[in-house]
Amino acid sequence: MGHDFELGESYAKKLDSEDKLAEFRDYFYIPEGSIYFNGNSLGLLPKNAEKSFNRILSEWKTLAVKGWLEAEKPWFFFAERLGELSAPLVGADPTEVVATATTTVNIHSLISTFYKPEGNKTKILADELNFPTDIYALQSQIKLKGLEPDEHLILVKSDDGRFLAENKIVEFMGDDINLVFLPSVLFRSGQLLDIPFLTQEAHKRGITIGFDCSHSVGVVPHSFDEWDIDFAVWCSYKHLNSGPGSSAFLYINKRHFNLEPALTGWFGYVKSKQFDMNLDFEHAKTAGGWQISSPGILGSAPMEGALEVTLEAGIENIREKSLKMTSYLIYLVETLLADEPYNFTIGTPKEEHRRGGHVALEHSQAYTIHEELMKKSVVHDFRPPNVIRLTPTALYNSFLEIWEVISYLKEIMNEIRI
Repeated sequence: MGHDFELGESYAKKLDSEDKLAEFRDYFYIPEGSIYFNGNSLGLLPKNAEKSFNRILSEWKTLAVKGWLEAEKPWFFFAERLGELSAPLVGADPTEVVATATTTVNIHSLISTFYKPEGNKTKILADELNFPTDIYALQSQIKLKGLEPDEHLILVKSDDGRFLAENKIVEFMGDDINLVFLPSVLFRSGQLLDIPFLTQEAHKRGITIGFDCSHSVGVVPHSFDEWDIDFAVWCSYKHLNSGPGSSAFLYINKRHFNLEPALTGWFGYVKSKQFDMNLDFEHAKTAGGWQISSPGILGSAPMEGALEVTLEAGIENIREKSLKMTSYLIYLVETLLADEPYNFTIGTPKEEHRRGGHVALEHSQAYTIHEELMKKSVVHDFRPPNVIRLTPTALYNSFLEIWEVISYLKEIMNEIRI
């Protein structure tokens, strides 16, 4: 998608006047006096999420234990309801998604189910740029199988420390690979991997493949069923705006429903028989069968309202605006801050189809710049050694805020040089 951007504050205001998602800013609580560009770490509170949380809090207050079956949205089915709400965002059947546990717990649950080393096929293929918790979980799962991670966990290396080459990943899909587990978006650089291509190549070789989509769901449309991926996990507190530590999601392709979950618990039991208290486990033939313990109802409560906002805005509309915002940000950096004496570098793919929802700015003085930006109430984050991550969020940020942040960066660099 080409953009003919212009410089100037008035042009940023013009972009805002044409923004069909502008009204959604009023759906959120914006920290006063700040520019919040950190939705890739923690999304802001939607007013709808506050309402769904308060409703459930009130139900606990007035119904107590009866809330499990008599609440407006019975708690007993709440995890499945949230899965049904989120399914359109990932292109899945409602039965294939459930809200449960946390991202890392779900990684353990699904890897332990799908990773079945036998014969020569004993290795897991991942990458060196992945978020550390994913690698820790993979190492742990390999050890639980009595194997050594140093030998059985293969990490594809990056040529430049920023990006991964999909063709290079495919080259490592040898006869000894049992399972592939990759991120959808690299958490530092914001590179969006080619999920359908990687899935197709893995399946050509008889390899199971799954993805951690924590940095993409809610900002990038997905088509899990069409792409035929085997499984996925993602959190809800970044681009889905469900609150700190809110429950996570997992996806199981329905062709795997007959697999026996490796980590079992009573909430994964067939729903209609759950209170039979039978000691012989019979898992639900849905994604819900991979639930382990009772859902955290209060931890999940904001998710309903937050998902409603995302669905009302439309994931395709969110993606369109997000790409326009990150493209505008990249344009301003390259036009105003790339040359001497500023020397900023874009560490995110320029091609829109290869980019997630944030932009990585690279600079040798990144930590100092980060501290100065925070003093100006620009909320963002720093990733060592030299990355400032900026996330203009389609639902609550404006193009004018992007212009203001670039102006702040220029001011900061001028002050540093004095």
